[in-house]
This record gives sequence, C-alpha cells and structure tokens, in this order.
Amino acid sequence: MSFSMKIEVVPIPVTDVDRAKAFYVDQLGFNPDHDHRVDEKIRFVQLTPPGSACSIVIGEGIVEMAPGTQKGVMMVIDSADEAYAQLRSRGVETSEVVDMDWGRFVYFSDPDGNSWALQELPDYAAGQG
Repeated sequence: MSFSMKIEVVPIPVTDVDRAKAFYVDQLGFNPDHDHRVDEKIRFVQLTPPGSACSIVIGEGIVEMAPGTQKGVMMVIDSADEAYAQLRSRGVETSEVVDMDWGRFVYFSDPDGNSWALQELPDYAAGQG
C-alpha cells in the first residue's frame, strides 16, 4: 500500500513565545499564520517560512521538548550568499557561508539555541554532459 505523507508542522521549543515569534517573523521573515490562546495553559503559534509548505509551531502547552533542543532543522534556499547577507542585515548571528560538495550552507540558532541549517543545493545538472 502506498499513500502520501507530507511534513506540515515542526515543533520548536522556546522559553519566551513573544521573543521567539518576533525573531522568526521580524528577523527571519516567517509569516505569522496563527496565534491563538486556547486557554490559560495553551497558546498555539504557527509560523511559516516564505515559500514553504511546512510550518513551525511554538507556544505554551504545545511543545514537550526542552527549549533549545531542536537541532539541525534544514531549509533549502536559492542562494547562500543572499541568505547570509539578508540575515546579517536583520541582526541574525550566522556562520559564514560553508561550501561542501553537497551544497552551500549557512547556520544559525534562535534565541533559545534551536539550530537551523540553510542549504543552497548544488547545480546537479552542471555535472551532466
């Protein structure tokens, strides 16, 4: 049996929801899709990177992991150089652009230490003749 599966939401554990939301929206450019307080213990905040079909969720009473423990979430980007320049201009501390055989990378962490990788894919067609 074969069926379709799509990753839609990735939980990101944070200590301060408002600070994290500001980082992801104001500094990274994520779209603020939902910010709903269900009750005094549950707040659901869904944010989506521009152009992505997958969102992240932060909040209160939503994510069970300890803040800062989500490591290595990867997003594909068009240009590592452009991403590096834009993030730095928005005050995001990033690595330099790292060149590897399987792509060019920029790494950063959110205010809680959750780490992210941005990957510019290699031009696979260039190696074909």
